[in-house]
Amino acid sequence: MDFFKPPIVLIHGLWMTPLSWEYWIPYFEKEGFEVHAPGWPGVDGRTHEEIRADPKPISLHRIEDIVDHYETYIRKLAEPPIIIGHSFGGLFAQILLSRGLGALGIAVCPAQPAGIIYISPSTIRTAMPIFTHPLHSDATVPISESHFQYCFGNLVTAEESKKLWERYCIPADSRVLWQLATNVTAGEAAPHYVQFDKPDRAPLLLIGASKDHIVTARTVRKEFKAYKGSAPVKYKEFGGMSHGLIFQEGWETVAKYVLEYVNKHMH
Repeated sequence: MDFFKPPIVLIHGLWMTPLSWEYWIPYFEKEGFEVHAPGWPGVDGRTHEEIRADPKPISLHRIEDIVDHYETYIRKLAEPPIIIGHSFGGLFAQILLSRGLGALGIAVCPAQPAGIIYISPSTIRTAMPIFTHPLHSDATVPISESHFQYCFGNLVTAEESKKLWERYCIPADSRVLWQLATNVTAGEAAPHYVQFDKPDRAPLLLIGASKDHIVTARTVRKEFKAYKGSAPVKYKEFGGMSHGLIFQEGWETVAKYVLEYVNKHMH
């Protein structure tokens, strides 16, 4: 039986571009969905080669600016979309749902909203290229090939990790990570505040990966437990997967689970 299929908006994470969704876009289009994958401000439609050559445009935006950018994009769509975000994109998806946007939300290995205090040692290590440059909190910071392997390629060979680094990686907007780190307990005043008890929020699926070094599964479970009230929220953990689960081997398993979740809620 056919059912209404709202558009899908995919939001990439830090160090990445919309290219990180290159497998998901045709996967969901084949299922009949209209798929959008707009970049962060400054990323826009530029290739990662162009961004590496001129990263400055991505250093000019705060968390609020990026979320506002996606809100503007979403409000121009004909129907409320399914919002799917990875890493920082998963945090942005939660903020957008908290603003009353979206028909459904999926946050894959999402950075943590304000009020989630736990930070694992591995998370601290992944952020060191940025935190060791405190005087450059408004700049872009590149990620080395070896550090990329620790962050994203910890389950693949060095050779495969290098290929992923070359294909997907761009410098990071350090400002957004500093905002997250310095506003952990700021409540509603924080740029990454999420109303966990919003009663009319769209259903939300939180996904963790057991081998994630950037956003540990324990962190995502804490996000899940923070949600209160009647609005549906679900947690799913994928064993043996890393932070790169949306574009590494096994991505189909994750995408299929998300599709089944979407189909269940859209019927």
